[in-house]
Amino acid sequence: MGLKPDHWIRKMALEQGMIEPFVDRQVREGVISYGVSSYGYDIRVANEFKIFTNVFSATVDPKNFDPNSMVDFVGDVCIVPPNSFALARTVEYFRVPRKVLTVCLGKSTYARCGIIVNVTPFEPEWEGFVTLEISNTTPLPAKIYANEGLAQVLFFEADEECEISYADKKGKYQKQQSIVLPKL
Repeated sequence: MGLKPDHWIRKMALEQGMIEPFVDRQVREGVISYGVSSYGYDIRVANEFKIFTNVFSATVDPKNFDPNSMVDFVGDVCIVPPNSFALARTVEYFRVPRKVLTVCLGKSTYARCGIIVNVTPFEPEWEGFVTLEISNTTPLPAKIYANEGLAQVLFFEADEECEISYADKKGKYQKQQSIVLPKL
């Protein structure tokens, strides 16, 4: 399994619709960078957010997540409360090839501000908008800028296809169209 370079990412995005919309260069002027990079793709966060609130003193339970724990927000700048988190989705829609696995890491600009992005790998044949978790580890409110870079996706291609892909097992987060809360 090997890390894939920019020309491979361009080819897969343009010929097979792996990333839509696809930006074939790194956009940097006046924004937190996004687009294709040397060995990955810097994804953008859309302007739709679900911000965690503890107004109802709920217990966070991944088997029975209370949607009332989240407040919907749409805007160009999302303020994540201190020591809290928000969910968001990518601008880009992904179609991961069967021989590919991705790893997604937060961008250093946000990490240096105490903002951590947590995303699970995109499994072979997973498809959809990515739900992103944005943690503010600081004691201060933190700004997240919509339509700018938030994380980088690295692509790894295997020598052979997996036996069972995400699509084969009918994964519960397949073809997400919006921010999706935890499901059992």
